[in-house]
Amino acid sequence: MSTTKKPDSTIANSNVVSKYKAAAEVSNSAIHKVLSACKEGAKVIDLCKLGDAAIDVGLSTQYTKDKKLNKGVSYPTSVSVNSIVCHYAPGSSDTAAEQALNTGDVVRVQLGAHIDGYAAVAGDTIVVGASEANPVTGKAADAIAAAHHAGEAIQRLLKPGNKNMVVTERVQRIAKAFGCKPIENIVSHEQKQNDLDGEKQIILNPASDQRSAFPSCEFAPYEVYLVDVYVTTGDGHTKKSAHRTNIYKKTGTTYQLKTKTARAAYNQISQKFGNFPFTIRSCEDERQMRMGLIECTKMGVVQAFDIHDEKPGAVVGQVTFTALVTPNGVERITQGVAFDSKIIQTEKKIDDPEVLQLLQTSTKIKKKPAKKPAASSTS
Repeated sequence: MSTTKKPDSTIANSNVVSKYKAAAEVSNSAIHKVLSACKEGAKVIDLCKLGDAAIDVGLSTQYTKDKKLNKGVSYPTSVSVNSIVCHYAPGSSDTAAEQALNTGDVVRVQLGAHIDGYAAVAGDTIVVGASEANPVTGKAADAIAAAHHAGEAIQRLLKPGNKNMVVTERVQRIAKAFGCKPIENIVSHEQKQNDLDGEKQIILNPASDQRSAFPSCEFAPYEVYLVDVYVTTGDGHTKKSAHRTNIYKKTGTTYQLKTKTARAAYNQISQKFGNFPFTIRSCEDERQMRMGLIECTKMGVVQAFDIHDEKPGAVVGQVTFTALVTPNGVERITQGVAFDSKIIQTEKKIDDPEVLQLLQTSTKIKKKPAKKPAASSTS
């Protein structure tokens, strides 16, 4: 009896690579639109809507012949300002929905698209009003520079054969050089089709009880990683915010939900968002969804992406990207604004020779030349 072979869903398959890169094209275009719109007076909720709309428009131009192909948001646009660390995507009914940006605000934007479940997520940090004529200095420059260099180091350390805890150690050294610390418990994951939370993980600042228990792993060819870098000029500890949570995702846990509203909410999530994070604002009825999510989150079938705050005075820098690990090297397919030392003017620098050498290495892997066969002797 013949069996149908399941298509290869790794990036060893060129069709999968094409879908990742098409999703990345959409995400890169969308995040640049949002970052460019982060100006004095711009409202956070309008920026979030702009990002999500840009993803929808971008996806409408990709893989147009395959009408059944699933495409959508893999991470809803979040715009986190100053002490708000991440996951801030206010709904129209939130009290902070009308919050507007001011010159000098430190803004972190994150968003993502997927095509056929192959997701590309991007995140970056800017300062409102910054330019060569009005450069970023002080703590904000330190945090942004630390996040940038940490991201560059991680891209190089994802090469096959390296291990996750080496990444942890190197990033901590980079952050320290800029007077920063990685934020505790932020985890980067291997990602697969329809899954941003794969088995292999990288933690940049494990809590004391995690250091010995965190599973070690080795990177291998044809893996994909969602890299999340968050560094702060504070002590690395954040607290849950008073702002209302608006981003959620299914966990994969199964449970027979008891209430009708919870079942309706879960069904809508499954049909509309699949396994990817979503924002309450994109649901058909925000109020009904919030009611249904009470049981869903309590029983662990849906995860809440709680908003966290940093202490006043501390500055957080973020870099998030999707990376493809191949036998030829590590390719970063999502990118925010290019780091510009004329705009980000930190007085701190990396002196560690080992780290400097790492940052100077290529993201590509040089193939060893094949050995020539030994010449045969003639008598």
